[in-house]
Amino acid sequence: MVGLKLFSLVVFLFLADARSAVLTQGQTKRLGLFSGRISRINEEAGLIRLKIDFVNMKYLNKRDQLEFWDERGPDLKCKGYVIGKSNNYLLLKVPEFAYCKRFIYTAEGGYMMLFSQDLVNNLKMGKELLKILLKKRLALNSRLLKNQKNLDNHIEKVNSINLRYKVLRDKLEAEWREELGSLEEDRLTSYRNYKDLEGRILDIDNKLEKYRIDDKNLKDDRWALDPRLYFPK
Repeated sequence: MVGLKLFSLVVFLFLADARSAVLTQGQTKRLGLFSGRISRINEEAGLIRLKIDFVNMKYLNKRDQLEFWDERGPDLKCKGYVIGKSNNYLLLKVPEFAYCKRFIYTAEGGYMMLFSQDLVNNLKMGKELLKILLKKRLALNSRLLKNQKNLDNHIEKVNSINLRYKVLRDKLEAEWREELGSLEEDRLTSYRNYKDLEGRILDIDNKLEKYRIDDKNLKDDRWALDPRLYFPK
């Protein structure tokens, strides 16, 4: 998905450069042409407020000069300059308002065509800025792809490490169980030897008791403490 976006950005940048080259050859004036409808007039102050709506209006600035005419055509034009604007309105100062009123239909609701060379110049600067921004975006997008690749590789690296240490853990666990098994075998061997030796010792003790030999055959009875009455039997 990101690769497709990068390809689209390159195509857009190429088309923007191509379109800019074509415009400089014969269609530059179209960039400065726009229309509006009069929403309010102040004849004493020589002010006209126009309702306009086009994307490039953001490039119109205060003090930008322009020409305007009515629907009858551009043969008769008046000049003015921008003194204020909002999202949908443009406030013009018309120095020769009385003259313009004589030859151009200036009434609330009237439709007007306008042209501004300053707008053309501003748009040219804007296009240069867009080229710079697009190139910066292209460079940043390349870095973004690199970092995304690193993030994708991170998951693979984590899985690889987990697998490697699982093998090591299984190997250590097998060795641990083998060592415990060996110790258990040693314990059982020692226990069997212990029991065997213990049995043999008991058997020998029984035989020692069975074949025990006393130093004398006569026994002392209860009168042995009285030498006058005692004699061995």
